[in-house]
Amino acid sequence: MGTFILRRLLWLPVLLFFVSVITFALGLYGPGDPVQVMLGLHANPETVARIRQEYGLDEPFYVQYVNYVKNVLQGNFGYSLVRYRDQPVGRLIAEHLPVTVQLNLCAIVVGILIGVPLGLIAGLYRDRWIDLAVRAVVIASISLPIILLNPVLSFIFFREHIVFVPLLDRLVSIGPLLPQVAGRWEGVLSPKAILPVLIEATGVIAILTRQMRAGMIEVLSEDYIRTARAKGLRERVVIVRHAMRNALIPIVTLVGLMLGGLVAGSFLVESWFDVPGVGRIAYEALFARDYYVIMALTLLIALAYVLANLLVDLMYGFLDPRIRTMG
Repeated sequence: MGTFILRRLLWLPVLLFFVSVITFALGLYGPGDPVQVMLGLHANPETVARIRQEYGLDEPFYVQYVNYVKNVLQGNFGYSLVRYRDQPVGRLIAEHLPVTVQLNLCAIVVGILIGVPLGLIAGLYRDRWIDLAVRAVVIASISLPIILLNPVLSFIFFREHIVFVPLLDRLVSIGPLLPQVAGRWEGVLSPKAILPVLIEATGVIAILTRQMRAGMIEVLSEDYIRTARAKGLRERVVIVRHAMRNALIPIVTLVGLMLGGLVAGSFLVESWFDVPGVGRIAYEALFARDYYVIMALTLLIALAYVLANLLVDLMYGFLDPRIRTMG
């Protein structure tokens, strides 16, 4: 186990190197010119050349890359060229990253608290009405594009959105179940965060429910479960101590990957609800060709996924004793 983790740690700089080279090349040779976007299509060619020289964009690829790596190793990720002009990218990410982490962490927690119990119940009552109901909800959640969840959930939770249904408007005399989310972001503890978290958690719930149900069905058919029951153990002990623990192993992998995605955030959700996170920054940087911001976020996301996978490997050792004997 220790040797395996050491190998993963040694591969970390190699992986980040390849990610940085590919991202830097795409940013440099991809379509569009960030300086042209910054100054406008009708900018003076002399001004464009001066700005490119000022930011070192007229240097050869390898010179620009080496300079960029040197700056990154010193904690300098460059400056925003377009959207947040002349602001340090490192400070920009540091200011907005906590919002994205909090939002997505809340969504994952909600997904675990709802998805795992639903999958457990569906697996225990396979092919019964409760299982069919859970599967129907999961399929509907997966099939419904996230771009439709915003108007659908707004229709449900905001009374202002149902006034075009006269009969329903008469029946529902209460105010909106949730406040409107437009306006200044007030944090994940604010009621304004409920709808973004719910939209983010919908996919998490569906994925974890399906995986937990499949895992429980597979584990309950194993020989050691039948042996445990033959020994006279109570069904509750068999389910919790033997079946559920092994069914959770694939869940750990999925949750680990989701933890890696905390840095990536959600482009659409953060843009819809004006959430000041890195997802919205990345969304704006992609369209503005602000490639110093794009490169920094890509490196950060790659590092987050690698560390999340390492955390998953460590968790495997606690859930499966066989893994602790490796390496």
